[in-house]
Amino acid sequence: MANGLQTPATDGARRIVISVDAMGGDRGPAAVVAGLAISASTYPDVDFILHGNEAELSRLIARESALQGRVTVRPTERVVSMQDKPSHVMRHGEGTSMWSCIESVKQGEATVAVSCGNTGALMAVAMIRLRRLPGINRPAIASLWPSRNPGGFNVMLDMGADVKAEAEDLVQFAMMGASYARNGLGLTRPRVGLLNVGTEEHKGRAELKEAHELLGPQADAGAFEFIGFVEGSDIPTDRVDVIVTDGFTGNVALKTGEGTAKLISDFLREEFNASIFSRLAALFALGTLKRLQKRMDPRRANGGVFLGLNGTVVKSHGSADATGVAAALRLARQLAAAGFQDRLAARVASALRTGQDAAAETPPSAAEQGPGGDRIQ
Repeated sequence: MANGLQTPATDGARRIVISVDAMGGDRGPAAVVAGLAISASTYPDVDFILHGNEAELSRLIARESALQGRVTVRPTERVVSMQDKPSHVMRHGEGTSMWSCIESVKQGEATVAVSCGNTGALMAVAMIRLRRLPGINRPAIASLWPSRNPGGFNVMLDMGADVKAEAEDLVQFAMMGASYARNGLGLTRPRVGLLNVGTEEHKGRAELKEAHELLGPQADAGAFEFIGFVEGSDIPTDRVDVIVTDGFTGNVALKTGEGTAKLISDFLREEFNASIFSRLAALFALGTLKRLQKRMDPRRANGGVFLGLNGTVVKSHGSADATGVAAALRLARQLAAAGFQDRLAARVASALRTGQDAAAETPPSAAEQGPGGDRIQ
């Protein structure tokens, strides 16, 4: 265990520090430390601040040669459970591994925070300690969705930070999602679509129609291409790069997708074990099945990013194993290396200025004018 963050003299490159909540996941700190070891072996430019039970973490770290001199343990006595209510954690969360993890980002010790813990509690703590970016009404959770695009994924948000979203919120989600796609997927000008029950402009709720009208003019400021409404069947296709929706719809879609993927996997396993002939067929198709399993493995896309805060937070799946934790850390490292937080803040500020300029140039309506034609303040 390191007593302080070590900065080995490798090639003089800037070290990336990731703050990790070791205690929040379903599989406990062993899976988190194993994920850290995978990440440390892959990325020599990354160091870690690990928050949790000092004795247990020190014992686990001592077994991993790749982590020697790369980890600072930040002792905490308490843990946020999956059953804890966000409101309770907001009032009494100080001293937990989750709170300490976010605090390291707030204090500038780390660039990104990663946690497998309670999603609602993590968002609540992040909101309290990091605060929202100026001009952002609601933060959002963005996740990678397997797709037929060349990079293998689309970005979808919001995935459950808030169950509702007004038109202005959806526009902000589009801005943030496009920025995430540029930095996370390397897309110069992402294609943004607004999730709806149909692609026709007259369909959908009032806030969706209003967001549709607002997004076109915002495309240049946000450096994205707005393709209009998309449907649920478009989510895994190569028609769109960023899918924008409210948290209720996004979370239902995510859980439906995960359940469907598991159902298909279970059906395949049952069919290939149904008889001696099907087992032989599975043997001949083993290479193909392994490639399919790898493409469908949800651990590859593990890691939802909290967008709209003064700091980057990656939420790993609660049941993530070492491979899943390593995937979340890979995403955290990629965003940190790209300077994602600064770029996102600059993009939001630019969009805000553009919107203010447009509002200033728009002539007042009759309802906004006084008897003499003066604008009502």
